[in-house]
This record gives sequence, C-alpha cells and structure tokens, in this order.
Amino acid sequence: MLMHHYLARCLLCLCLLVLLGCQAATARPSNVTHLTLWQGVNPPPNRAVLQQLVDQFNREHPTIQVESLYVGQSDQQLPKILAAIVGNAAPDLLWYSPLLTGQLIELKALRPLDDWLTASPLRQQLDPALFESMTLEDHLWSIPFGTNNVGIFYRPSLFEAAGITTLPKTWADFRRVARQLTRDTDGDGRIDQHGMLLPLGKGEWTVFMWLPFLWSGGGDLRGGEPGVRSQGHQGPLQLNSGTPKPQMQLVSPGAIAALQCWRDLIDDGSAMLSAPERGYELDGFLAGKVAMQLSGPWTLGALQATGVDFGVLPIPKQVTQATAIGGENLFLLKTTPAREQAAQTFAEYVLSEEFQTQWAIGTGYLPTNLRSRQSKAYQTYKTKQPVVEVFLAQAPYGRSRPIFAGYNRVSENLGRAIEATLLGQSSPLESLNAAQKRLDLIFDQQ
Repeated sequence: MLMHHYLARCLLCLCLLVLLGCQAATARPSNVTHLTLWQGVNPPPNRAVLQQLVDQFNREHPTIQVESLYVGQSDQQLPKILAAIVGNAAPDLLWYSPLLTGQLIELKALRPLDDWLTASPLRQQLDPALFESMTLEDHLWSIPFGTNNVGIFYRPSLFEAAGITTLPKTWADFRRVARQLTRDTDGDGRIDQHGMLLPLGKGEWTVFMWLPFLWSGGGDLRGGEPGVRSQGHQGPLQLNSGTPKPQMQLVSPGAIAALQCWRDLIDDGSAMLSAPERGYELDGFLAGKVAMQLSGPWTLGALQATGVDFGVLPIPKQVTQATAIGGENLFLLKTTPAREQAAQTFAEYVLSEEFQTQWAIGTGYLPTNLRSRQSKAYQTYKTKQPVVEVFLAQAPYGRSRPIFAGYNRVSENLGRAIEATLLGQSSPLESLNAAQKRLDLIFDQQ
C-alpha cells in the first residue's frame, strides 16, 4: 500500500512537471537554450544568494537562460527526481548531496564528466579533498557546488568560567575538558551545564557527526583497516547492476574506539544527548546548558546573529587529524547535446573563483575553488568571521562519505549502532557486530 502511494506521488509530480514544461515551451525563443536547475537550498537567505548568482549568469549569457527552482528539502526532492528521470522529464541541473551519485548512475541519468573537466583549467583550482565526493568507479560524475566540514563549536565564556585556558587537541584532552565543563553553576546540587552535546538518533546527521571520530581513530568504512572482523559475508558490496563496490566493514579497532570515545563522555556524566534526530538544534548551546556541540560553518551566520559568544575548535586527534566533508554537488543530467553543452557552461561558472567567492561570503559555505579562498574579498570576509579559518585549516584532512548506491543502508545500520551504544543497550563491539550482520544479510540478498 505504501509503495502504491509512493508511485502515485511520483506520477503526480511527473504529470505536473510535463504540464509546466509544455506551457513554458510555447513562450521560449528558439535561439536561447533554457536550462532548469532543481535545488533545495535552505535557509531562504541562502536561496536568495543563489538566485542573485543565477541572475548574474543569465545577464552574462543571453543565449543560455537558467531557471532555478526550489523543489523542497532532500526527502521532498527525491520522489520528484526519480519520477522525472523515469519519465524522461529530468531537469538539466541538480543541486543535491553527492550521496545520490550511485543511484543516479544506476538509473543511467548521468554521463561521466572526466573529459570535460580534465580539459578545463578549473580542475586545477578545485580543492583536492573534494574529488572523493565526485568519483565513483574511477569516473567523475558531479562537481562540488559548496563544501563544509564538521568542527566543534564552543562557548569561550564557559571555558573561562571553568578555568580552561588551552583548547583540547587529543581525545584524552577532549574528555578531560568535557568533565571540567560539566558543572553545578547555581549551587543547587544538580548539574545544569554539560561539557558536550552528542546527537541521539539513527539518522544521517548522527552518522555524519560521528564519522570524523571514526577516521581520527584510524578507522575506515571501506574495509582497508586490519582488525576485528565480524563473521559473515566478506565480499565486496554490489550495486544492483552487479558492479563491485568497495567492501563496507563496520567492525574495526578504529570504529570501536570512536564509539567508546562517545560512550566515555556519557559514562563520565559530561555529555547530554540531544532530542532524537535533532542533534543540529542549538538551543542548549545558546542557553549555556552545553559548552560544546558538533556542527559546521553553515551555522556561522545564525550564531553570529544571536550575539552569543562562540568559537570553533578542530576535531580532536587520536591517530590522525580528520573531519567529515559535507556540502552539495551539481549534477549535469542527460538531456540533449545542446542542453548538456549549455549545462557545462553553467557548471564552469559554478566552479569559478567569482561564483565561489560570492557563494561562500553570502552563505557561510567554504569555497571549493582554491583561488577564491585567497581572494581579497574572501580574506576580508575572514577578518569579520575569523572562526572560518578553523574549517579551512581542517579541509585538507577531510573525508567524504561513500557515494555508491547502497550507502543509505550502511548509514542506517551504522546509525543504529551509534544509538545503541549511546543508550547503553550494548557495547561498541556488540553494536557494530550487530550492524555488520544486518548489513551482510541485506547485501547477500541482493
């Protein structure tokens, strides 16, 4: 029954898209190539920045006109995207998480971008750390629209009140500082300030916030790390097409250590858990109930507007320095040769120093273009928002989440392991073994 409702929604979306396309086609001059960009940029002020940049492109390219359409957040977009692709009514350009890459390849909705991007001088201007989010099976499938990474926001006034003068650099420092920040500030015998907020939930936000600790602990989801292994299927994961994918190995010394790191904060009483699936909310941080919280540069504008004091520190190091790279990529979908050529022109604009500088200053994202990061305008912006330097300094140590089609299953089971550990339902090793067995069963059945 749920599948019937889902298909009905997809068909309705497709009918509306076709109808709108037919109406628009009657008014379009033949010498202009019209492109449609679907996006879910949020909050609205960031959407306004995008529209200004699209308008600028349209003024500078009178024979190519891009229409930017907000089609909802990720869960709202996906049915529309799938319906449009299946019904041969796909947009020309799509702003979306690179995690969709594998699914779009399976649907044969993309062409590799290797030849085009290799020939472009803009390739050399891209942050090298971002190629992991663009590459699958040795081909490039998208370009980075905007990037960010995970850091730890903290309240300097609370650090000062607790007598902390040195920011934590290692996991051991981090645990000690979190304990020191956990205090009874009003003397009523009850803790009213915790050192750290940890995200509770099985969703992608929790996994995204935890992955920097996995990588910092020396772990790797791709099975390249020797160590503890669960019993069961050990072969490579497969896409539905039968193409071998990197092996996903959830159980490893690094993963166990990263889960134990979070569990230690709970056992110490120095961390409080967020409401389920709401680890991004800043209410406790703003109110001074927690002194540290995981987030990224997309938070800078909102925090600055509150007037509350804040700083940012890098993810503490265990084995190596690490963070998780986020952001969205731009996909160029299969359409017609003329429209695909025009879409490449828009993509070059998105990769350019000019676009990336304006986008970053207007939204808080980090520029994907290295020249943009050194531009006079961006340097001026950094003097007004100096904490952005922490995210820029972390960028070379960033890792991207796997982009093959089955990643959502990996994330779901990893999220369940994190939640079980935080709630004390099982140990890190038990939680990860259970997740691995579920994952093995899922992929063995495909």
